[in-house]
Amino acid sequence: MIELISEHAHIFWLALGGLLLAAEMLGAGGYLLWSGVAAIVTGLVAWIVPTGWEWQGICFALITVVAAVLWSRWLKRKAQPEGNNGLNQRGRQLIGQRFRLEQPLVNGRGHVRIGDSSWPVQADADLPAATLVEVTAVDGITLRIKACA
Repeated sequence: MIELISEHAHIFWLALGGLLLAAEMLGAGGYLLWSGVAAIVTGLVAWIVPTGWEWQGICFALITVVAAVLWSRWLKRKAQPEGNNGLNQRGRQLIGQRFRLEQPLVNGRGHVRIGDSSWPVQADADLPAATLVEVTAVDGITLRIKACA
């Protein structure tokens, strides 16, 4: 069996690359992608230029490292700026938006209809119905609002 693999090393590398890429599709999170690509490239090189196992192993290791480093650099250039983008924080996404009150605020508290939901709101003063308000902050699930000029 070892003799057969030694004679057809490119098949071993191509099969290993296929297995690594298949394992990557199962959810390895990118760890096996570049090793799988490196194994396939090593298999193609071993098919075109037959070399010993030592050189094939070095080729595989070098391609894996180079591919991973290049991918890492590319990801750093494409990285989104850190910060609070409001993902999964619906209240924060509403800051700065304007809405019209359907009901008056009593004691500075009430509700406003936004889309298909009702949000509790709080203002510094009572406001009559039909007042145009702007969301200024979020406190838990309560929207802090002020009347628009």
